[in-house]
Amino acid sequence: MDPMDAPPRRRMTAPQRRDEILDAAAVIFARSGYDGCSLEQIAGEAGVSKALIYEHFDSKRELHGELLGRNANEIFSRLEACAESGATGEERLRLGVDAFLEFVEENRDAWRALFRDAADPDIVEALAGVQTQAVGVIAALMASDPDRATRDQRDPSDGALYLELHAQLLAGATQAVAHWWYDHRSVPRAAVVDRVMEFCWLGLERVAAGDSLAGSRKSTE
Repeated sequence: MDPMDAPPRRRMTAPQRRDEILDAAAVIFARSGYDGCSLEQIAGEAGVSKALIYEHFDSKRELHGELLGRNANEIFSRLEACAESGATGEERLRLGVDAFLEFVEENRDAWRALFRDAADPDIVEALAGVQTQAVGVIAALMASDPDRATRDQRDPSDGALYLELHAQLLAGATQAVAHWWYDHRSVPRAAVVDRVMEFCWLGLERVAAGDSLAGSRKSTE
């Protein structure tokens, strides 16, 4: 084709171009991983020059970090919107877990590229920041449970610490389940949510009601 016959390139605003580069990066990171891809590959996928990428991002690390943040923000938005619609603590947790796993189901490549296979030292800090943010979001949702105050029999002065610890356990367990589910796609999402609820909610309910390992040990003596 004569270059003069090529269709004119669509003009984009700077934010639109940035989003286009991020979308292309998501494809390449999923295909090749962080270590295995280059800005040249991302530029080729986006149909732009490497120089244009540098107008928006200083490095591959910055590009990955922004993509990570974009996906994390979507997860948190879904989590908050779904969890806050629950009338009880159990419903809120179930809806939140389901919202998280729904994202994984709809964005398996992004999940693998950004959260599972990202072990490079360049991006460990960014991932740790996302995980800390996730714990904060989960702790806030747990704290806003309308029934929690009447169920929780612990000393209120310990409440924030226990809440953060339980949020950390829940975040870590659910993320580990998502990694496992990536390799077991035949398992329905509803079944995965049920197993998470059995593991997390039943234990939280017993603790909130005053059960403890210390109490269990005393009862068997």
